[in-house]
Amino acid sequence: MSGGFQRARRPEQIEARRAAILAAARELLAERPVAEISLRELSCRVGLAKSNVLRYFDSREAIFLEVLDVTWTDWLDDLEETLADPGPAEPGFAREERLAGTLATSLAGRPLLCDLVSSMGSVLERNISLEFARSFKRRAAANTERLGTLVRKRIPELSAEGAAHFASAVVVVVSGLWPYANPTEAVAAASAELGGPPVDELFTTALAEGLANLLAGLVARGR
Repeated sequence: MSGGFQRARRPEQIEARRAAILAAARELLAERPVAEISLRELSCRVGLAKSNVLRYFDSREAIFLEVLDVTWTDWLDDLEETLADPGPAEPGFAREERLAGTLATSLAGRPLLCDLVSSMGSVLERNISLEFARSFKRRAAANTERLGTLVRKRIPELSAEGAAHFASAVVVVVSGLWPYANPTEAVAAASAELGGPPVDELFTTALAEGLANLLAGLVARGR
């Protein structure tokens, strides 16, 4: 399968090869979580040897971080159109609750983004070069800053610092909540026996509640 491999040399050839690798990664991610996909399997899907795939990316993890960056940006583009225009403050933080609910529903509708975000700090950032880490963290910071700007536009009482804190917290909360809300079959069955909420409802409900509390707290504290 890789016996006829010819190394891409021109910039357009390199970009085409990188695009093919990323497309194969997205295909596999549509089938199962990132934790279950090996570099060997990805290489076979794109039709290259592992060593040839690594000519274009630092590592398996770098490939999936590139997919995360694109997926994250796509979500923010969609979110910018979805979020309602800013309105006046309402009693009982109803506006904050509504925004938190919109964010939670939007994220729940993007399982690929949530899966990759939940794997980012604990897995995907553990096997990348310093050069790639610098590039990715700059892009991640820009995405987080953009989310904070979108939220602050709808909640003007938030300071720039408060909006940045909230945006960073969204990443942290999703990272912890997504694996918890997507357990193995055995854990899901045991939770159901104990009367826990259905796992398909847990993520959206818990995320909306957590984000609403955080937003309301930041506004109440004048942050």
